[in-house]
Amino acid sequence: MGTREPNRHLERLYRQTGWTLRQFVQAVNRIGTERGTPLKYREPSAHQWCRGHLPKEQVRPLIVEALARRLGRPVTHAEAGFPPPASSSAAPPSAVEGLIDLGRGDMDPSRRGVLGIGLFSVALTVPNWPDVVGRMEAVQSGRTLRIGMPEVDTVIAMTERISELDDQFGGRHARPMAAAFLVNTVAPYLRADAPQSVRKAMLSAASDLCYLTGYMAVDEGVEGLGQKYYLKALELAGASEGHLTYCTTLRGMSVQAVDLGHGREAMRLADAAAAASPQAGPRMLAFLAGRQAHAAAQTGDRHKALAHLNEAEISMEKAEARAKSFGSYDPSSLHYHISHVRHELGDLPGAVSAMRESDRLCYDVYRRSRVKERATLAEFQLEVGHLEAACATWNEALDEYPLVQSGRADRRMGKMFKLIRPHLKNPAARELDERARLVTPAALSA
Repeated sequence: MGTREPNRHLERLYRQTGWTLRQFVQAVNRIGTERGTPLKYREPSAHQWCRGHLPKEQVRPLIVEALARRLGRPVTHAEAGFPPPASSSAAPPSAVEGLIDLGRGDMDPSRRGVLGIGLFSVALTVPNWPDVVGRMEAVQSGRTLRIGMPEVDTVIAMTERISELDDQFGGRHARPMAAAFLVNTVAPYLRADAPQSVRKAMLSAASDLCYLTGYMAVDEGVEGLGQKYYLKALELAGASEGHLTYCTTLRGMSVQAVDLGHGREAMRLADAAAAASPQAGPRMLAFLAGRQAHAAAQTGDRHKALAHLNEAEISMEKAEARAKSFGSYDPSSLHYHISHVRHELGDLPGAVSAMRESDRLCYDVYRRSRVKERATLAEFQLEVGHLEAACATWNEALDEYPLVQSGRADRRMGKMFKLIRPHLKNPAARELDERARLVTPAALSA
């Protein structure tokens, strides 16, 4: 039951935002839509919150997140004058128990709607490398099972196979497999007796698999769940002293933030990844600098974006040619970043040229990326004014789209329908629309 005493804490934060009451509720409504539960609050609701009426329990995190995004810093329930969340009193789970809880809830595709309510948060506390490195006590041992390097090799091989499935077909079907493997196989391995070298190797392998599972969750659009997997990957990477996965995970979190339009948060995460990898090789440096360039461009910092892009290009030139490895970065990825930086900075022809080169260099095994990036190229071509070229590129994306189960690919196709709708008098656009309706879910063209 809400109190009639004015909520001075919330009112102070509201004043700091510079918002009108309408802008306040619009921000909360947008976050509700983002997490899959649309809201229709109006100005009187925000006025009542500030006057002391306690919002519904499920709405309070959305209000806190809206304030955090606007202010660019973490905001707690207490700071907003709200009681702590009901779950906050629970004792923090151990590393393995937390992994089991996370994976078990993700194993059943029928629960996707429940999982989808997880909220992406810019106020998330990301552990720094010194805070997580070497925390071996988080893993329980002393069980009857004893493992060696063959079990580690099993986890690595399984992660590689799941990664290949994700690249070719998207993560919608592969993620439940990864979650089940985490719960039923990896978690018992983490609790088993093992020499210290084996234990650290198993932690590292588990960290890679957590990162991949989080990446697949983000691909599907389950943003809050993806963040939880990413945080677990950071924790396990620190326990194994695995710099590579730690930095790769931070980079993945930066990608997620920039794709959702949170440029400042993306920049913070990209900078954290770069700071945590002082001895990285040239390919990893290119990987991180490309991410920094994209994030800087989204924040409008042209000078910093171009400087980081130059760093990425120089590092890529130095990188040795090698076979695909987990989390690798190749010239196709670099041109993808070049394209987005140019697009953010207003160079539309340059963005088209770079994205076309990214597509040309993309390996055949990366089918999901190829579908998504061809759709993006088509969007850029249409923005330049090349309607028929855009339709041809979208048709190339549609050639492989039916083979991919990916939320990001779905969202790109949904955007295609909206973009070509004003141009349906053009024969190329009309033919594209007709073909797309035959091979995409009906909901995308609604």
